[in-house]
Amino acid sequence: MNEVRTHTTTQVTTNVFLRGVYVWMSIGLLITGFVSYNIASSPSLLRLFLGNQLFFIGIIIAELVLVVAISGAISKLSAAMATILFVIYSALNGITLSSIFLIYTQTSIVKTFYICGAMFGAMSLYGYTTSKDLTSWGSFLFMGLIGVILASVINIFFHSTQMEFVISIAGILVFVGLTAYDTQKLKEMGENAPLDRKNTLQKGTILGALTLYLDFINLFILLLRLFGNTRD
Repeated sequence: MNEVRTHTTTQVTTNVFLRGVYVWMSIGLLITGFVSYNIASSPSLLRLFLGNQLFFIGIIIAELVLVVAISGAISKLSAAMATILFVIYSALNGITLSSIFLIYTQTSIVKTFYICGAMFGAMSLYGYTTSKDLTSWGSFLFMGLIGVILASVINIFFHSTQMEFVISIAGILVFVGLTAYDTQKLKEMGENAPLDRKNTLQKGTILGALTLYLDFINLFILLLRLFGNTRD
């Protein structure tokens, strides 16, 4: 009887935790999409945010700072502050991503978003349901991510179309794997989440939402580079 009660409690805690993760991840994506589309639709806002290169670089630096702050200092932040920082990061990312509406057709952006959603959903479901321990994937995926970043930096100087294609394929494989890996880790986090400590639970939810948000956004960008139709 105690085992049944313990299992039930664990399942309830996991469901509450993961529901919160996916809700906040979705909120983050909605904020990013809303900001991105509205900036791209306004010439004055485009000039304001994308016309000044130093300002644009400052936004990117601010995004990196926010990711580090949420990921590295989550234990020192209040749940409310962690949530606010995540919302701000989502909005800033919307500013930087507004440029995709100038590069790719709106139809291809929408199609790629749905493709990305299907791939992300399938791999997240796999990570949640599989009985296989994906821990061994961690170091391999991390090395792959570092390789993709280094190759991308190198290709800035070479401007190789072939190299960009290979980087996009490799990056897609890395973030598809990370989606499953991170989902399983979040499931394990949810199983041990303190349901009676709402502040701690909310902070874990925001951290999990940020993790999956980054997986989704990076997968979307790589798919768009590979399959997106550019404007004439």
